[in-house]
Amino acid sequence: MSVSTHVLDSVAGRPASGIAVRLFAGDDLLAEGVTDRDGRCRLTEEATAAGTHRLVFATGPWFAGRGVDAFYPEVVLTFAVLEPGEHHHVPLLLAPFAYSTYRGS
Repeated sequence: MSVSTHVLDSVAGRPASGIAVRLFAGDDLLAEGVTDRDGRCRLTEEATAAGTHRLVFATGPWFAGRGVDAFYPEVVLTFAVLEPGEHHHVPLLLAPFAYSTYRGS
């Protein structure tokens, strides 16, 4: 299974670069990275088991670095891996007081 994400700052209408992201399966840290200039982060190309996974985005430090007060110090997206051979792309649309996500392609 491969996992990637794309974070967009929905207030500015731009990619959110520089956000730390961690990928977990249960309590096990599988991978970590930082969103690039385009707001993208490919976390793993390694195979992993089916089951529940979490992406944890360090949004608090990212907003603080921009001098923006925000409600969510981190965003945790929990998703089910049903087909370990498939690519899983999990985008995050981010604002200081809201966020949204979906299963990407």
